[in-house]
Parts: sequence; C-alpha cells; structure tokens
Amino acid sequence: MWEVIKSVLAAFFGVQNERQRHRDFQHGKPVAFVAAGIALAVVLVVVVAAVAIVAAR
Repeated sequence: MWEVIKSVLAAFFGVQNERQRHRDFQHGKPVAFVAAGIALAVVLVVVVAAVAIVAAR
C-alpha cells in the first residue's frame, strides 16, 4: 500500500518518472490507485481549509 501512496503523491506533484508510471500500470490495481487518490485529495482539501480558517482569524 505504501507504494501506491508514494505513486499517487508523486503524480499529485507531477514528479513521477516514466519507469514508475509503467510499473504502476503493469502491476498495480486501478481500484487501489483511485481510492488512494480520492483519500489524498480529501486530505489535501481538509488541510487547505484548516489553514484558511486559521489564517482568517
């Protein structure tokens, strides 16, 4: 699962290399990548919202 999270984080930041991307598509399960992507997107939104609320005070 750690490999999926690392891969999704790299994709979020646009720094995933071609070799890693090919490995993910050949050996990874799409459901794991989609679930990790959704979960990390939710975490990102919550963190940004929390920072905005704290900064507005």
